[in-house]
Amino acid sequence: MKGNVAAIVLIGVGTFFLLTNLGLVNVSLAELLKTWWPAILIAVGVSLLFTNKK
Repeated sequence: MKGNVAAIVLIGVGTFFLLTNLGLVNVSLAELLKTWWPAILIAVGVSLLFTNKK
């Protein structure tokens, strides 16, 4: 499961950068991080809570 999440995150980040380079998305990454950093922390915490420790 953890490998799948990492793969999905990489695909999403790559898609974001590609769309930005093509001029289809005009969003500042710094602005996104400044706005959404609490949600990122929550997502990481929930992910750690539900991962198996085996």
